[in-house]
Amino acid sequence: MSSAQSRRRQAAPRPKPASTTPLIHWLPLATLALVRSLDDLARQFPDRDLALSRKRAPLEMYSSEDNPNAFALDSLEFFLVISQYFREALPLRLIFLLIACQRAGGRIELTQEEMSKVLDVSRQAVNEALQEIMTHGIVFKRSRGVYQFNPPSSYRIGELVRTMDGGKKYVRVEQDEVLNEVRRDTSLPDLVRFPSLDHLRRAVEEMRAQRAERRTERRKARQAAEAPTDGLWELPGAAEEGMAQ
Repeated sequence: MSSAQSRRRQAAPRPKPASTTPLIHWLPLATLALVRSLDDLARQFPDRDLALSRKRAPLEMYSSEDNPNAFALDSLEFFLVISQYFREALPLRLIFLLIACQRAGGRIELTQEEMSKVLDVSRQAVNEALQEIMTHGIVFKRSRGVYQFNPPSSYRIGELVRTMDGGKKYVRVEQDEVLNEVRRDTSLPDLVRFPSLDHLRRAVEEMRAQRAERRTERRKARQAAEAPTDGLWELPGAAEEGMAQ
């Protein structure tokens, strides 16, 4: 490399660094402080929406100290069995309606007329579906227009109820207390007092066996109808030769 080229390279000016603007140049450092209340922070920016996002824990419940969690306990195995047993949609729809309308302790204050209006079916259809559900001990009748979910199937722990003075009060009913009360009531059927899904499981297996037998019978009947008769198996001209002899 020549000395002239070396001098030209040394004399070349270096580029100036690009100027950067702080991302929070508009926010005075004096305003940076620990946020203790989101409401107070939101009042500082009345024209903006304040949102907070975080990762939720699995099965997280939201509550406060003066209002504990109110939630329903539903047996997943119960759902699995009834989805296999009930072949018609109405009993399943009715069960979901009863789950949604139950109150603390599993009480269902709902008349059959109200059930029929919600489900948009006749009262007779509701009565038949309800009787079928009650036959298996899933729900039983307390009094006129008041039913009770069997605690192992579905159970609502608590609820907020309105008081006489217009306020609200949290009511919680423990599941084991209702279960013990049901077991002590000897007027109830044993399937209600000592609930079990075994009879529904056996019924599901019996229905599957019956359906399989009917499918086999239909297949045999179809094969017999499609099978050719003995005369169709004769070779062409055999009948004419027999007649000529």
